Amino acid sequence: MNAIMTNFDLEGAEAHVSRKWEGLSEIDQAIRENRLMEYRIQKSWADPWGRTLTILGVVVIVGVFAFLAGASFGLW
Repeated sequence: MNAIMTNFDLEGAEAHVSRKWEGLSEIDQAIRENRLMEYRIQKSWADPWGRTLTILGVVVIVGVFAFLAGASFGLW
């Protein structure tokens, strides 16, 4: 058994990865790097419906908070 491992062996394994499953390999890489939440946020923001729902959700939360803050100060 040879104890010397060249960099060529490591690069060769990565070069043979099929691009057919590119989306799944991206998820797999995100899981390996422990950044699955970041991946989900990026994909949701790239989707027009996801972006609209995110903005709408934030506006509703801020609106409710503003209403409750105004009510506690006696503005309405």
